[in-house]
Amino acid sequence: MAGRVITVAQQKGGSGKTTVAVNLAVALRGRGHSVALLDTDPQGSMGRWFLERLERRGEDEALEFGTSSAWGASYESDKLKKRFDYVIIDTPPKIDSDLRPALRVADLVVVPVATSQVDLWATEGVLDLARREKCDTLIVLNRTRANTRLTGDVAQGAAELGAEVADAQLANRVAYAETLGQGLGAGESSRNAAARAEIDALLDEVVARIG
Repeated sequence: MAGRVITVAQQKGGSGKTTVAVNLAVALRGRGHSVALLDTDPQGSMGRWFLERLERRGEDEALEFGTSSAWGASYESDKLKKRFDYVIIDTPPKIDSDLRPALRVADLVVVPVATSQVDLWATEGVLDLARREKCDTLIVLNRTRANTRLTGDVAQGAAELGAEVADAQLANRVAYAETLGQGLGAGESSRNAAARAEIDALLDEVVARIG
């Protein structure tokens, strides 16, 4: 059976795309799956994360990293999903025709939305392009603050965009930024039980959507 492809996309920079992508990858690997990471973002944050991980953890044959041009995402992911259970594609913060190949191959497009109205506005372009490509999408609220009106307003606004919104939310935790710089997933530290629970809950929803 061919592997499943998850594309993480958002028009606005700083939404947490790479954070979501690598944490899903680490969580999947923790459940015994093989995972390939494909970075189409020239900024290269995922590559820096992977190099840090290699230094700390050494090589892992079931966790691979590669890069691709935006237009090469389809070709590269088709090759990788023959060898890995999951392929996770990180995309650049823009919405144009270059993004289409990464959307077209996805079994699920995960759209992180940081809790601000500006991020919510930026999401409309991603969802519009995903609809044109007939993609299954899942909005994930990121950097949320519990019991704040803004978080509630953004959650309501995201639902009104007509896309599915994940029940799981990722809170505004130092652990996510800290572990990203260390080449780790937030759940790999015993100190970050709350972050691990959030990622596990999100992964449960993602896996349920794509099988």
